Amino acid sequence: MLDIPAHGGWNLHASLLPRWRGAAPIQRAIEAGDRETGVCLMQMESGLDTGPVLLSQPTPILEDDTAGTLHDRLATLSAEVLADGLKLLKSDIRPQAQPQPEDGIAYAHKLDKAEARLDWNAPAIELARKVRAFSPWPVAEVELLGERLRVHAARDLDAAAGDAEPGTVLRAGRDGIDVACADGVLRLLQVQRPGGRPMPAADYLNSRPELRRG
Repeated sequence: MLDIPAHGGWNLHASLLPRWRGAAPIQRAIEAGDRETGVCLMQMESGLDTGPVLLSQPTPILEDDTAGTLHDRLATLSAEVLADGLKLLKSDIRPQAQPQPEDGIAYAHKLDKAEARLDWNAPAIELARKVRAFSPWPVAEVELLGERLRVHAARDLDAAAGDAEPGTVLRAGRDGIDVACADGVLRLLQVQRPGGRPMPAADYLNSRPELRRG
């Protein structure tokens, strides 16, 4: 099938290959803390995202990027890269295929809903990345004082949790809910109760005033 078209099969992939071949390149890039990603127009072959790259365009990963915002930006960038490739063909110029290097290969495995459950025994910076990577799907979840919450927005703080056990609420107020992690503090900014809608952490505290502290 790939040999039928005159110029073979082309595919757009949302990463800078060979990093993050596979099903979830956008989410894995955010989760790993990458500062840059991009779009590759590649020549398709039988391997999974292994074909030579025809054109590519990088873009930074912003500190507040979620998988949703980065997806939308990469979608626009993909259209631009594809248009550039087609313009070259129209001018009888075939984009030069560059084989992917052997170094730097990483696989973006498909997301599993079980991954969205945050473990307070992890560093706060890793949990904050997961929240962003798993928005808008499957959405991060936490256990907080006997209640399971979905977390739509959070950030790690430049603060120490001291001797507090991971999962301890250190402060809770208008700015959010600060929870001790194995390393650092995670501030929950937007949460969702079972059966409810996403809400600012401050609104959630209105229904649970006993949590207010600090």
